[in-house]
Amino acid sequence: MKSQIRQRFNFGTIITNQKLIALSMLTLVALASCKKDTTSTTTTPPASSTGPQLKFVFKFDSTQARLDGFGNPSTLPANHRAQSPHFNGLSAHYIEMTKNNYTAIGAGTILYTTPTTPISPGITVWNSSHTTSQTYTDAINFDQETVVGDGKQFFSIPLSQVSAGSYPYIRISVAYQNYGIKYAIKQGTTIPGYGSLPANVYNTGTIASFIGYNSYITSYKVKNQTVPVNGSKQQGYWAFEADPYMSYTYPYIEGQAPQGATTVVSPSAFATASIPPGSCLVTGQFVSQSGTATPLVITGHETSDIIITVSMSTNQSFEWKYNPSNPNDGNIYTLNGDTVVDMGLRGMKPILPN
Repeated sequence: MKSQIRQRFNFGTIITNQKLIALSMLTLVALASCKKDTTSTTTTPPASSTGPQLKFVFKFDSTQARLDGFGNPSTLPANHRAQSPHFNGLSAHYIEMTKNNYTAIGAGTILYTTPTTPISPGITVWNSSHTTSQTYTDAINFDQETVVGDGKQFFSIPLSQVSAGSYPYIRISVAYQNYGIKYAIKQGTTIPGYGSLPANVYNTGTIASFIGYNSYITSYKVKNQTVPVNGSKQQGYWAFEADPYMSYTYPYIEGQAPQGATTVVSPSAFATASIPPGSCLVTGQFVSQSGTATPLVITGHETSDIIITVSMSTNQSFEWKYNPSNPNDGNIYTLNGDTVVDMGLRGMKPILPN
């Protein structure tokens, strides 16, 4: 069974002049599995004790199957367009392996949970339909998140510390992701404080988004600019940094999606797992190199490392409703009627070594 994460954004306005581009995202929705990683903040996981290790490596694949919220193949509607954005990295704050697909959350073999920071008062998070809630009195400590890019190890544990057994499934929850997008503004668009654009404007930018239920952040980098926080931020907090254009550097902007905008869509086989509101948890089935469902088997007598590649699909994951009067050139024209509807990882595939 494969699951996916989708984040839905509504971009508001980009106000462009010689000093400022403001990109405003109003709604962000993450479905089913959800980086503290930027070029300058990637960290290396601390070395564990000696002996054979169970290691996990992230892979971002724009050619991997594009899935919907139930793990089924997904195609774009005729009036939608999409990009396969460049993912700079991802961080996992919870890793659990289970022996069947009905194991309740926390009842499997928990390999890792990011240290947390107490908060007061706590926060109560509701699901999108406001029928169930979860109260949290802590926050993921972002400063202790291990953030890595493509092909990098994000966690390892001595195999001697993992209970022997056969594990068909793994759950991974992600707290932060960072990715680059392309956008454009059409010639003739009127920009407040500037006037009518004499030609099309093409640019790129970086989005940093916090997907975990609650994160305590001192500061972080979007791409080149540092954002001070010194407090906790609920799921759906984001920042955007436009790349310099025409020698001008534009300040980052921040935003917060409303509570309850994140919904975990769990395939029916995992419905009994009772994924709590505010989490961003995905369950994936281990597969062989050929793609066949194959459990991870820990014997307790391993003599060498086991390296799991956690492949995340970025295939056309940045999706928007297309205004047919705009150029069909792969850029999103947010000021000219294109409206973002989905963004995120479109599948997770944990791959066993040969």
